[in-house]
Amino acid sequence: MSYFLLQRTVAIQATAMAEFLPCFRQLGNCVRYSAIHGLRDTLRYVRQMGTFSSGTRQNSDQPDHWRDGRFFNPGAPAHGFSQLLRWILHRERGAWRRWIDAPRAGSLEPPPERVFGEELRVTLVNHATFLIQSEGLNILTDPVWSHRVSPLTFAGPERHRAPGIAFTDLPPIDLIVLSHNHYDHLDLATLRRLNACFRPEICCPLGVGRLLRRAGFATIHELDWGQSIRWRGKRLDCVRAQHFSARTPFDRDRTLWAGWVIGFDAGAVYFAGDSGFGPFFAEIAREFSPIRLAFLPIGAYKPEWFMGPIHMTPEEALEVHRILAPSVSVAMHYGTFALADDGETEPVERLAAALGANPPETPFLVLEHGVGHSIPWLGEASVATDENGGMVAQSCLQTKG
Repeated sequence: MSYFLLQRTVAIQATAMAEFLPCFRQLGNCVRYSAIHGLRDTLRYVRQMGTFSSGTRQNSDQPDHWRDGRFFNPGAPAHGFSQLLRWILHRERGAWRRWIDAPRAGSLEPPPERVFGEELRVTLVNHATFLIQSEGLNILTDPVWSHRVSPLTFAGPERHRAPGIAFTDLPPIDLIVLSHNHYDHLDLATLRRLNACFRPEICCPLGVGRLLRRAGFATIHELDWGQSIRWRGKRLDCVRAQHFSARTPFDRDRTLWAGWVIGFDAGAVYFAGDSGFGPFFAEIAREFSPIRLAFLPIGAYKPEWFMGPIHMTPEEALEVHRILAPSVSVAMHYGTFALADDGETEPVERLAAALGANPPETPFLVLEHGVGHSIPWLGEASVATDENGGMVAQSCLQTKG
């Protein structure tokens, strides 16, 4: 426990320096600006800096999930520091192996450069990172290839599993979709590398664009819940999720979190990002059905009294699968980073049990890391789901390691 708390202290000290150093630079800019332009113009300059850094909109219309300079989850409970401390001091961590090689590592065929027509090919890299290929487009969700998901290279959550696709085996990437700014979803080292190699466009929730501009991205689509854009003939919708944001101890909820719907011609693809369970899933179903494929998180849910508002259990993910009624759902957010108290295999085991006890009408799959899977067209997946859903989840457990 003392070593863990020491790691936390070092991490907070480092992130505090990272947060305050830009402030000192801005203070110096203000002094220089005042000497040239006078006090009145300098105050206007400071106000503009504050508006830019807080991630607010550039017009007077504020979202209904924005209050006092921070985003929030309407109708959902929020935990404070005392609950966080209670969890940290009384953790009961599940078992993880030290390292898990990708299945058949070194022998997997790299993904094709492009997939055309109505075929939809999906490859699980790790955690919430998927390669989506369809209609000649290559899209990555929440790409993470780093060894740690932390502001520090020597402390913080480290990966327990090799990425399912080697970075050098990636095809050209056209678009990156980000759900929020947590380190296990927004990995700056990976993003910079992707930008240097492919110059992709990138979609992100409100407030995250500033970080991406500093990372060198040229084309950033920064959206609020309910907003959409047209991209290469496809509609991309930013939709509600129930989570939070932070990269330092000082910026909690300054940027938004979200899910995304990608409107392929042959059926919508829904990426839930990180989210707790909520009534908004029914709204997503009403607006975007029929959904061809849904990516749903199943891990980092223990202890449920603490994680419940921000991370779904496997049983809740199965309920979301029933609500959305996609042709196929695919599990994510498990088996790579030990972020909560559930063990390496617990999320998949609980999902398999839930599928076996009450099979859904369409499959809920647990994919093998690094292996490309073709997703059926709309209406083609309603087959023997008592076997298709449950057996896939169980086979994943049998082929690990």
